[in-house]
Amino acid sequence: MTVQQLCAPAIIREILGKNGFRFSKSMGQNFLIDPSVPLRIAEEAGIGADTGVLEIGPGIGCLTSCLAPGAGKVVCLELDTALQPILARTLEEYGNVEVVYGDALKTDLPSLAAEKFAGLRPVVCANLPYNITSPLITAFLEAGCFETITVMVQKEVARRMAAKPGTADYSAFSVLVQWYAQPELLFDVPPHCFMPAPKVTSSVIRLQKRADPPAEVPDTALFFRTVRAAFSQRRKTLVNALGAGFGTLSKQQLADIIASCGFDERVRGEALSIPEFAKLAQALANAGNL
Repeated sequence: MTVQQLCAPAIIREILGKNGFRFSKSMGQNFLIDPSVPLRIAEEAGIGADTGVLEIGPGIGCLTSCLAPGAGKVVCLELDTALQPILARTLEEYGNVEVVYGDALKTDLPSLAAEKFAGLRPVVCANLPYNITSPLITAFLEAGCFETITVMVQKEVARRMAAKPGTADYSAFSVLVQWYAQPELLFDVPPHCFMPAPKVTSSVIRLQKRADPPAEVPDTALFFRTVRAAFSQRRKTLVNALGAGFGTLSKQQLADIIASCGFDERVRGEALSIPEFAKLAQALANAGNL
C-alpha cells in the first residue's frame, strides 16, 4: 500500500477495525496521518540502495512504505504482535522489507545489524515510541554500528539532544548523545499530524555518527560518571554536585581538582563543554582514590 493510503484516516480505521486493533498508550502508539511527514523523514535519512534501514515501531507501515523503494533492505522491529496481520497486508508488495517481532530494548542491535544488513550501510530511521526514546537512542549510539540515526521524538527530547552548554536544555543526555554523534534538528511535526493526536509537538532529528570521540579521556566509564555526577544536582555548584558521585574525595580535594582545571569555583556542571568534562575526568583520575 502507498503512503497516501496508509496515512488516510478512513483507511487506517478500516484496517484497524477489521483486525480488532486498539491503540496502546503503554506502547506509545500514534500513527501518522499526514503523508508529507514520513516522505520527508525518509528523504532526510539519506538512504540508498547500499543502505540497510532499521525501523522501530512501524505502526501500520506508513514510514516503511517511504523507506522501502529507496533502501537496500528495511528491517522493522515491532513489539506489538497484534500488528502482525496488518503489516502482512500493508507491506506485502515490498520484497525488501522484513518485520521482526521483539523488544528493541532487549535486542542485540549489533548482532541484528550484522545478520540482516550484511554488505549494507546500517542506519536507523523511525518514529520512536515516546515512552522509551532516551533508552532507545542510547542503545543505538552505544551499538556503534549505525552511520546515521534519523528519528521523530518529542520536541523537548530533540532539543535536549542538540543543546549547547549553559542552556536550560543541556543535560547529561546531551553530553552522551554528542559524545557519539553530531545532532542536527530538522523539522517539527504538530500533534494534528497523528492519530490519535498526542499532547505534545514532535521533532525530527538526525544524529551523524562521529568518526572519533570529541575529546580524549582516560576512561570512558569515568568520563560518564563525572558527567552524571555533575548534572545530578543542577542547582548546586560543581564541587557540591561531584560530592554525590565521588564521596571518597573531600570537598576541599574536589575544589582543588576543579581549580586545577582552571574552572571558577562557583561553576555549575551545566556550563561545561565535552572537552571540559574530559579535562575534569582526567584530573579526577589523576587524584586517584575514586
